[in-house]
Amino acid sequence: MSRQERKNMVEYIAAMKEMDREMFMYMTDEEVEHIYSNVYSRNIEMGE
Repeated sequence: MSRQERKNMVEYIAAMKEMDREMFMYMTDEEVEHIYSNVYSRNIEMGE
């Protein structure tokens, strides 16, 4: 994943879950992608 993709995912997750961005510094790309997928899926379901 590119740095820009990771940055976008972290910003989205932090905004939607009101999480501290500092904790993402210690996560792998795979962990960030997993959290992003879960948050995004929940928001899609709630929007329908």
